[in-house]
Amino acid sequence: MMIQIDWKKLNAYVLTAASVLTLTVALAPVTSAVAQVRTLPDFTDLVEQVGPSVVNIRTLEKVTARNGSGAPGEEEMLEFFRRFGLPMPNIPRQAPRPNRPAPDEEEQPRGVGSGFILSADGLIMTNAHVVDGADEVIVTLTDKREFKAKIIGADKRSDVAVVKIEATGLPAVKVGDVTRLKVGEWVMAIGSPFGLENTVTAGIVSAKQRDTGDYLPFIQTDVAINPGNSGGPLINMRGEVVGINSQIYSRSGGSMGISFAIPMDEAVRVSEQLRVSGRVTRGRIGVQIDQVTKDVAESIGLGKPQGALVRSVEAGGPAEKAGVEAGDIITKFEGKVVEKSSDLPRMVGGTKPGTRSSLTVFRRGGYKELTVTIAEVEADKPVRKAVDKDDKPKASSAGQALGLAVSELTDALKKELKIKGGVKVEAATDAAARAGVREGDVIVAVANVTVANVKEFDAAVQKLDKNKPVNVLLRRGEWAQYAVIRPTR
Repeated sequence: MMIQIDWKKLNAYVLTAASVLTLTVALAPVTSAVAQVRTLPDFTDLVEQVGPSVVNIRTLEKVTARNGSGAPGEEEMLEFFRRFGLPMPNIPRQAPRPNRPAPDEEEQPRGVGSGFILSADGLIMTNAHVVDGADEVIVTLTDKREFKAKIIGADKRSDVAVVKIEATGLPAVKVGDVTRLKVGEWVMAIGSPFGLENTVTAGIVSAKQRDTGDYLPFIQTDVAINPGNSGGPLINMRGEVVGINSQIYSRSGGSMGISFAIPMDEAVRVSEQLRVSGRVTRGRIGVQIDQVTKDVAESIGLGKPQGALVRSVEAGGPAEKAGVEAGDIITKFEGKVVEKSSDLPRMVGGTKPGTRSSLTVFRRGGYKELTVTIAEVEADKPVRKAVDKDDKPKASSAGQALGLAVSELTDALKKELKIKGGVKVEAATDAAARAGVREGDVIVAVANVTVANVKEFDAAVQKLDKNKPVNVLLRRGEWAQYAVIRPTR
């Protein structure tokens, strides 16, 4: 059977298919480009929505006027330098003339920053460093009205301040949920960089939970932030304020694409206390902490590096009363995991003084549950350094393989360090020296085993595998730390 092919129809089908394919390929880049354009953000609505809530803040300070005591034309020259932001020249002062009136005080510009309206009755949030040291604060709204502001309170630790102007019916911002903020999300800033009011810049969230301070996990962005932007709002695409622009990383003083904002949830928590009492109350438990390194975590059996290593415990403080010891690793606070050491001050600091809170600590290879009563933050106490004035006893050389020579503790040193036992390092060489152990340190545990004296130290060392790293818990003055001694191979 012979098959007949209609070549004319076949050619027509082929041409039609080729045309469709060509058209599809040609339209593909256009379609992709249109889709890409549609995803680019438009900030115009956000500026109209949030812009009226952003204010300019000028601060003034009182200075002593010269009363014409300088050389002729001196005031005019100084005004020229002030006006154009140039370094002030060093002009020698003339000797005072008799019968000249006492100098007057006058207010001069001190700095420029930004802020935003929290409530319709005139509460405004800004940075503490914007208003710090100011004798007078002037707030300028977008409609050019100016008000003298009263400082309600400022907290230097979080860099948050609240000021108040006498006005009503003001456009307040909407506060956003920081937990919904994602890395890569578009954000916008409005402020007064270099004194240029109502300047809008935009970028993306570069990182969250960035550690640059004791109590704040900052939001990092690439939004252009410059001097004068401080205190202004960081705004998401829903028109909500998610942060206060506070710091920049810069080698030149200008924007380099790395800026930091205070998360709004932290800022609101601080502002509420400032509004009620004018100050911020934070909790404390009386410990000095450090990070847990990978080597230490693996050596002591913790597994992964997490928690906060307790280097010293304040005598008579909440932690000591709860049973916390130097060398403990606090892994949980109120049931929440302490991922890194900087988490603990924030958790404790946000807890009301007087609260009974639970602590989970890792000690000598096991976990312990403790209960601590939170105290209020106070001025840091100087760390005392233990000094042994007695003659050095004869050193034991049992730890020679580790590069250690140790001796018994004197009663005076035990009393000074408030410990029951341990051994004093008389010499640290080779592996011990490389691990950071030094003469004068006190070893209180070897490989998670407590050692009260030289005999127990020798026994613990004898049981060690000489080919494996060993952890030792040290006291250095009032500080505790781990050292991982690796044998020489």
